[in-house]
Amino acid sequence: MPIFWRKQVLLAKIETTYGTDPTLTGALNAILAKNVSISPMDGSDVSRDLVTPYFGNQPSIPADLHVSLNFDTELAGSGTAGTAPAWGPLLRACGCAEVLVASTSVTYTPITDNIESVYFKFWVGGTLHAIKGARGSAKLTLNAQGIPMISWTFMGLWVAPDEVSAAVPTLTAFKKPRIVNNANTPAFTVNSVSLVMRNFTLDLANQVEPRMLVGSESVLITDHREQIDFTCEAVPVSILDPYGLANAQTTVPVSLVHGTTAGNIVSLSAPTAQFKRPTGYQQNQGVAEWPLSMLALPNVGNDQFSLALT
Repeated sequence: MPIFWRKQVLLAKIETTYGTDPTLTGALNAILAKNVSISPMDGSDVSRDLVTPYFGNQPSIPADLHVSLNFDTELAGSGTAGTAPAWGPLLRACGCAEVLVASTSVTYTPITDNIESVYFKFWVGGTLHAIKGARGSAKLTLNAQGIPMISWTFMGLWVAPDEVSAAVPTLTAFKKPRIVNNANTPAFTVNSVSLVMRNFTLDLANQVEPRMLVGSESVLITDHREQIDFTCEAVPVSILDPYGLANAQTTVPVSLVHGTTAGNIVSLSAPTAQFKRPTGYQQNQGVAEWPLSMLALPNVGNDQFSLALT
């Protein structure tokens, strides 16, 4: 019998002890994902380079074994203000703190120390790929007339695949997203100027490193390099001057709000963002547009952006 690619189950849970299975269940830890790809045995092949009196390949030994897992989830709140979204553990394992205010909000902000890790279990058919000690990065994408998405890239320590019956996933914690449009996305401002936006991304751009040494094997996040990219209708420089702001290295706030009902409002804020040099114009439907990039800079530290769900 073949293994059908569509028969996939993905679970994820924050680890209590690094690299140790925290006991995942389909009822509590299932992830509603799309576009899943896995590199199940990344690493290197160390040649033995033996001396022989004949030509031929050299035997090699696998080393530095780790796993890469990429997938997307839809960007939507939990449906209840103050309740963390089902994808919350993933963002925590991308170097973010999660702060809950009961019945009010859930807020994610970057951290430098004590970054959590996540344990994955991913089935293709009956083949289980477990991934321990995983950390990663994320990119939030909101394109006009599209579904808001989070693209995840994780790296974790290798566990030998096994044939285990797949968990039965419960996915009701994942709520339907709202299309990014004028009605559902009520605010996008840069330097307090409202702009007509075509697309927007916030890339956490984490530096994720497998560190394989004697006495310790782990995957670490060693830096955050958050960048904002967006395309908007060009406006007179008397209203917003990205050229002058880039030249003066002036930091300005960026704010985007998506959603209009409690429990489903996503507010992204980068209070001290700096324009990179604008690259020019593009035109769509005869209208001039700017493709612009900004660096989300820290002010006092660990405050370069916040993602609030209310």
